[in-house]
Amino acid sequence: MLYLILGHDRPDSLAQRMAVRPEHLQRLQQLQEEGRLIIAGPTPAVDSIDPGDAGFSGSVVIAEFASLQQAQQWADEDPYTTSGVFHQVVVKPFKRVLP
Repeated sequence: MLYLILGHDRPDSLAQRMAVRPEHLQRLQQLQEEGRLIIAGPTPAVDSIDPGDAGFSGSVVIAEFASLQQAQQWADEDPYTTSGVFHQVVVKPFKRVLP
């Protein structure tokens, strides 16, 4: 089943986000190689594709997991979570309608 993972950045997290980004991307790449990743990306803190020093307010991942528990575990073990970039992570089932 698909799950939505929505991570909310803590204030002033940009430096930490950039420091652990390679590890975060490696985990996403693994999901992609397994054919389980639907979409992933950050949410800019301002209305710009390149928010510069404003940074990001969070990230969205939609991916396939065997259960809500496994999706939550994946989110809990993500470097953005373990390093404190995220101050809150929401994981919930997702039903794809389009495309």
